[in-house]
Amino acid sequence: MASPPHIVIFNPDQWRGDVMGHLGDPAALTPTLDALVEREAVSFRVAACQNPVCTPSRCSFMSGWYPHVRGHRTMFHMLRSREGDPNLLAVLKNHGYRVWWGGKNDLTPAQHGYADDCEVHYRPSRPPRPMWMTDRQEVWRGAPGSDTYYSFYVGRLDSAGEPFYYDGDWANVLGAVEYIRTAPKDRPLCLYLPLTYPHPPYGVEEPWYSLIDRDRLPPRAPTPSDWNGKASILKGIYEGQGLQQWTEDRWRELRAVYYGMCARLDHQLRLVLNALREAGIYDDTALFFFADHGDYTGDYGIVEKTQNTFEDALSRVPFVIKPPAGVPLRPRVSEALVELVDFPATVYAMAGIEPGYWHFGRSLLPVLAGETDEHRDAIFCEGGRLEGEIAAMERASVDRMADPSRSLYWPRIRLQITDEQPWHTKATMCRTRDHKYIRRLGERDELYDLRLDPRECDNRIDDPAYGDILARLRDRMLTWYQETADVVPFEQDARW
Repeated sequence: MASPPHIVIFNPDQWRGDVMGHLGDPAALTPTLDALVEREAVSFRVAACQNPVCTPSRCSFMSGWYPHVRGHRTMFHMLRSREGDPNLLAVLKNHGYRVWWGGKNDLTPAQHGYADDCEVHYRPSRPPRPMWMTDRQEVWRGAPGSDTYYSFYVGRLDSAGEPFYYDGDWANVLGAVEYIRTAPKDRPLCLYLPLTYPHPPYGVEEPWYSLIDRDRLPPRAPTPSDWNGKASILKGIYEGQGLQQWTEDRWRELRAVYYGMCARLDHQLRLVLNALREAGIYDDTALFFFADHGDYTGDYGIVEKTQNTFEDALSRVPFVIKPPAGVPLRPRVSEALVELVDFPATVYAMAGIEPGYWHFGRSLLPVLAGETDEHRDAIFCEGGRLEGEIAAMERASVDRMADPSRSLYWPRIRLQITDEQPWHTKATMCRTRDHKYIRRLGERDELYDLRLDPRECDNRIDDPAYGDILARLRDRMLTWYQETADVVPFEQDARW
């Protein structure tokens, strides 16, 4: 290409990788994404985040580093550019991009501000309404001890006579649309939209609340009758959330609202793409659509997420790339195994940028062109902490609360801040097309045959029939750790 492309990073929070129509989900309403993949984009069927919660995942996909490289394993350890952490946004800004950031953080230290990473950190002139009616939690949560108190279920949002529920996501999407229309055209644009939906609490306004056909929702992964095959924290969360008596009708309604939240995002994406067309820069723009991680949404009888479990509901994310015109492309659903660390590598390749640091991503340009669907032989995700590792307990989430049990996240957080049992164990996933191995410190490992057991209900770690497979996956994980254990800075120190 004659000039670097414009870049749009449309980044939802907690969107499961299976909730898209073009991947065969009969209940998903994602017409914008589906049309892109049919004509001008590639969607990856199996894309892995590198950590199943927000901040560690974002630090990873904005740097191209795995969480273990620099200890980005918690919600309170972010990319510190002043201490040598790389950030794609800063790299683009330093290479002449006009970087606009509208949405949540969970990426850089708030005490450092945003000037190092973007030119415009958007703040809407009209204050948005609280997300999910957080000013009325006592209404939708019910009383402490009820089976709704930790369910995250809100339901239908009241738009108060407006066309939509004007929350932070709407404010930032509309701000992005306006910026696209008015931005100076002297430099390439990078638009970063880290949105909040479909992160729970689960709530959405009309028309998206009623659009989802409840009868078309795929079945949930069942609640284990014996939790011994799963990570201990899942049983602890299951017991703490108190949803054991929920009927399938109630679960169906919660999941339909989550699907409605995804449908709303698909509509908002269409608004952004239309603005690019109206501004005359659509063909010159690369779109990257992906989530930071997934959501249980009722699978195994729980909601929300954890820091150290890796079922596909959490570790598999949507990942769709529309390159600019002129970049070789074969639109399709690709079967290549990919990771979010491949995102910055692909941006750098498209923009012709040498980022000036070592990273572990691999450009997806050959896959986009249809030259191959063999990209990686295995993909990885990691999380958790060591026994006694206080810095990784995330006590700050509740330490300032007079009554921590009022936190929506208490069923999970209460297990992360104790060493009384091995709840919050450090763990790593190695996934191939057919199998998934999870190594855990302090408790039982996991091994799943994804061909026979795609919902990961039957842990085969002790099955001798899988001995050879287990040995290969363990060796593959060791090789990965050795290859990615650290990075050597490009700048060298003087010795004399």
